[in-house]
Amino acid sequence: MIIKTRGIVLKAIKYSETSLICEIFTETMGLQTYIISGVRKKKSKISAGLLQVMSIIDIVAYHKKDREISRITEVKPAFIYHHIPFDVIKGTVGLFMTELVQKTVKEHEENLPLFNFLYDSFTFLDETKNSVANLHIGFMIGLSQFLGFMINPNRSTTLLYFDIKEGLFRSNRIANQDGLDEELSAVLFGFCQKTLQETHEIKLNREERRLLLQRLIRFYQYRIENFNELNTFNVLQEIF
Repeated sequence: MIIKTRGIVLKAIKYSETSLICEIFTETMGLQTYIISGVRKKKSKISAGLLQVMSIIDIVAYHKKDREISRITEVKPAFIYHHIPFDVIKGTVGLFMTELVQKTVKEHEENLPLFNFLYDSFTFLDETKNSVANLHIGFMIGLSQFLGFMINPNRSTTLLYFDIKEGLFRSNRIANQDGLDEELSAVLFGFCQKTLQETHEIKLNREERRLLLQRLIRFYQYRIENFNELNTFNVLQEIF
């Protein structure tokens, strides 16, 4: 079966001397693994540069039933980044977002709302002129909705403290890594009320941002099996 679809490259590894194996989240078939033969040859019809992590591409692929790895025959850009490749901050935020998706999204069937969320998130990251210092936090919160464990925004005058393990606000603070104090709980609630495009409006200092991101990673760890630390976490701390 020949399919034509857009996709976002989540992972690319070398295979043999001239080929690549890529994990791509596609618009029509969810997460798929592809081999692209000969792409690393000098005279290849497909440029390996099109298959870098985070690339948004149009592909033509040949799928066979019961095959875990399919074959891509044509690739062209669906969106060309103009800023991410040259902006270390945007590039690092984008790599964090990509790693998060790669470790959490496993479905192999069409999920158009999720694809649109990812497409809009990466293109916005590239195009926005506002600060992206909070964008990865908003992305984590937004992605959780598609993974089936969104934060319960039940904060009120009596429910002031966020419980990481339970995923909701409660009246008493948990004084360990499973809880947030009143101030950071209010900030988290604020993120829940903002779109990804509005996250620059939230004011955070470096330590608050680090702590909130750390707690959100723990929030994911409670809900996704074998979800370990993100490799890009420490890089983000250096950048911000």
